[in-house]
Amino acid sequence: MSRLINDVQENVRRFNQEEVVWQGFVTRRAMRKRLLRLLCSLGSSPALAKKQLDQLDWIAAERETRRSDCIGKWINS
Repeated sequence: MSRLINDVQENVRRFNQEEVVWQGFVTRRAMRKRLLRLLCSLGSSPALAKKQLDQLDWIAAERETRRSDCIGKWINS
């Protein structure tokens, strides 16, 4: 029974973490789309495809929001 509760808590934690990344992605994508509309109105076109730009936004959102635990000691030289 204890393992079942731990599994549920782990699933909830993962869901919440993914939701935070998704919200960051949506925000970044919206800002990029506004910027691209502005650039297009000035006669500039994006050098990358929409799918590539979405992937870059996702990577940036993950970097900003995901927590990375580090194990070890700091070594001062």
